[in-house]
Amino acid sequence: MTKQEVAFETVDNPDENGIANNPVSKDSALKGADAKELTKSENLTEQLIDLIVNGDYSAGSKISEPELARRFGVSRGPLREAMMRVESLGLVERVPHVGARVVALTQEKLIEIYSVREALEGMAARLACIHITDKEINALQQLLETHQQHIEQVDGASYFHQQGDFDFHYRIIKASRNSKLISLLCDELYHLLRMYRYQSQRSHSRPQQALREHFHLLAALKERDGELAEMLMRRHIMRSRLLIEQQLKDDKEIAS
Repeated sequence: MTKQEVAFETVDNPDENGIANNPVSKDSALKGADAKELTKSENLTEQLIDLIVNGDYSAGSKISEPELARRFGVSRGPLREAMMRVESLGLVERVPHVGARVVALTQEKLIEIYSVREALEGMAARLACIHITDKEINALQQLLETHQQHIEQVDGASYFHQQGDFDFHYRIIKASRNSKLISLLCDELYHLLRMYRYQSQRSHSRPQQALREHFHLLAALKERDGELAEMLMRRHIMRSRLLIEQQLKDDKEIAS
């Protein structure tokens, strides 16, 4: 992924615009300044997430806030806000006497994440059978057909790099209409999984089988069969977890 540096707008000083003696105008300007600062922070958060997920900042590498401020042309305020958001997503951790660094995703941590996903996404699939609309089901059908074409064209590579509304799992979680599930899975775990998908070896993936399982899940959603959808989702994620556990076992045997 090409690195892009974005120069953000600077906030004008209200006094320099001739409104210092106008309380109403000054208050409006200050609110506008706060909004611009918030926008800067949100934009910077998204850029930091992409840089970390895509490996521009490698796992375990230290992140220098002064360097980031210079790189993106922002003040320390928006940068601190962005760093707090990225840290809350689990992509960055604070280490005593070291500072902020990109989290290192060990296979043990991944197994824990997949165990949580197995339970929570199973619940999300069951709830989605109740709340998902016919329009959303049709969109999922089109999405999987697009994924099938991608797998045939690029040997499965792009299938596991889909994100946001283009991600099959993401859409099912959203269709659960459960705000707590959505927060846990789409905010706290989602980007860690994206990070793993981008940086893991292709040999560990199973795109054709995963796509077949997605089509089976879609069929359960169409039938509004919550019990079947939950079982299929749990089994689907369990298979991915078992692959990671097997790789961990193999690595330990090689090391010994």
